[in-house]
Amino acid sequence: MTYLHSMTSSTDGIRALAPARWRGLDGLVSVFWDAEGHAGATGYYLSPDPRIVIFFNDVSSHIRMTNLEGGDNLQYRPMKRAIYVPAGVPLWTSFTSFHRFSHLDIHLHRDRLLKYLTPSLGASLALSALRRPVEIQDAAAIETLAGLLVDEVSSPSRHAAFAESLVGSIVTGLLNLDMDSHELEPANARLTQAQMNRLIAVVNERADYRMSVGEMAEAVGLSESWFANVFKQTTGKTPLQWQLTKRIGIAQEMLEQSDLSVAAIAAQLGFSDQAHLTKTFRQVAGATPAAWRRMRQGN
Repeated sequence: MTYLHSMTSSTDGIRALAPARWRGLDGLVSVFWDAEGHAGATGYYLSPDPRIVIFFNDVSSHIRMTNLEGGDNLQYRPMKRAIYVPAGVPLWTSFTSFHRFSHLDIHLHRDRLLKYLTPSLGASLALSALRRPVEIQDAAAIETLAGLLVDEVSSPSRHAAFAESLVGSIVTGLLNLDMDSHELEPANARLTQAQMNRLIAVVNERADYRMSVGEMAEAVGLSESWFANVFKQTTGKTPLQWQLTKRIGIAQEMLEQSDLSVAAIAAQLGFSDQAHLTKTFRQVAGATPAAWRRMRQGN
């Protein structure tokens, strides 16, 4: 499949340190860059096809990203080592400090990806997977594959099938294709049970049981915007509503199973004070913590 990628992009304060190295393959183009960005540098990228970006050094403390136009500081999140950007999803980046970096861009024709994934997943689940952004920081295996691909991009030494197989391995390693992917509803994407189990485990590890939406999204390898959408479709609640209900459930267990004061429970669960817990508890459980404890002890 002859493929020429087209991406709308603009940058300010970012420059290449050497000419890009690239190689066109069947339905995809791989491009390797060495570059640097200055503090305050910005970038904008929008492609009609899916793409993968893999960094060969940690950029999370230097580059921030958002998918929301005009996003403020709260809507930006750290750039991860490896990301998958679905077709038509815009990306804005901003540098917080000077940084030199190298990265591999893989531009993929949507039909080529579907042809690759459909035999294993089926057409519906393959389409669903391609619509879900992925951002991961722990990308050691993927970086190893990407390094081999860069060698083939820079100095081709083997048949193109070798480079194409490396891209296929990167795709399956990066995209969210876990063991429970058959549970997804293609027309109404949801978190898998494995993702929910992972999220519950991470929340339970926190001493105060409090996580931001961004932290929750990172725990399951999704972008914040996509996570917030599919989480509500999965649970019927926003991530923060779900987390608040979970914290109140833990408060109920502590009220029933311990002699801790309401103030002590509030402190352990990360509420600002006893009054904050009491107000929230009443909203969720329909009674104050003290009244709820009396009712439970009377049973």
